[in-house]
Amino acid sequence: MAAADRLELVVVRHGLTSWNLERRYQGHRDIPLLLPEAEPDLDRLRDDLAALDFDAVHCSDLTRCRQTLAHLREGLAHDDQRERPRVDARLRELNFGDYEGRTWAALKDDHDYRAWVDSHGRLATPGGESADDLWARLSAWLEEVLAEAREARHRRVLAVSHGGAIRELRRRLEAADFWDGVVGQAQGRCFIFTHEEDGWTCSSSSVVPAPAKATS
Repeated sequence: MAAADRLELVVVRHGLTSWNLERRYQGHRDIPLLLPEAEPDLDRLRDDLAALDFDAVHCSDLTRCRQTLAHLREGLAHDDQRERPRVDARLRELNFGDYEGRTWAALKDDHDYRAWVDSHGRLATPGGESADDLWARLSAWLEEVLAEAREARHRRVLAVSHGGAIRELRRRLEAADFWDGVVGQAQGRCFIFTHEEDGWTCSSSSVVPAPAKATS
């Protein structure tokens, strides 16, 4: 049987948390979803993915992502719960170190914070990670996903992660600007990978959930 030569990788951000509303840096803090406030966006994402058949499901180990995935799995067309999600700490948000739990308003006049913002992620946050640190663990995860896609003929894979992780994937795969790659809660991207002689290439990407069609 021939190996897969095309993969749809759907990577979505967790739903709304209280710290999102308060504009606090969450990072590796294990903050749960804000319910029921998060449910409308989660429902929209669930409905958008409902008809899709996923060959594998991956999820950050933090509670807000696990809760998001549980909500999404209620609507997946071919999810009989036999395919256990692969919970993976490499899909975590950027480690914001000393900034976790703090707001932009509280940090905006801090010299080190301004230097980090102006560096577009090249600097590490105090006690935390740089964008390159984040990419090191994301790229290791991605290589494994793509290798398995070839070996097991996966055509579509779902991953539930965080805003900073998706931003970094967009920066590396779409050449998006560091700050322009942010997606909202319960939103994400569908990355299309194609395999040729020299390996996998991200050939295109699109918005998830798909934009609503205009009606006349």
